[in-house]
Amino acid sequence: MQIILLQNVKNLGEKGDVKNVSDGYARNFLFVKKLAEKATEDNVRKLEKIKKEKTENEIMELEELRKKAELLKNKTVQIKAKGKGGKLFGSVSAKDIAMVLKKEGFDVLEKAILLENPIKQIGNYEIQIIFGFEIKTKIRLEILEN
Repeated sequence: MQIILLQNVKNLGEKGDVKNVSDGYARNFLFVKKLAEKATEDNVRKLEKIKKEKTENEIMELEELRKKAELLKNKTVQIKAKGKGGKLFGSVSAKDIAMVLKKEGFDVLEKAILLENPIKQIGNYEIQIIFGFEIKTKIRLEILEN
């Protein structure tokens, strides 16, 4: 019997796969646990339509990430922090950088900003932002004494 997997099934396949299985396995296990449905022509057409829409959405998302990375490329961001003698009283973290970027109109996730350690000194830094899908860019960060 041909079935369409509704969820990932160990040793069988992933969600959306069309597989041939024995009738008993399909009726007594997969259908009962709602892990699969019968692969009728309508169901296969719906699955193909969903996969096509998913692919189109991923392509659009990828293009948006590329545009965002290009706009951020070599952008200079300034953060004013309290400090004395070149050292900050606190530190500047990825969260702080993400908040400043958001204020400037760039919605960047905190986890996308690559910082090995929080910044604790006043100065200029080059920060890498990784968006995923091998899309990355660098920004310049100026920490100024407040």
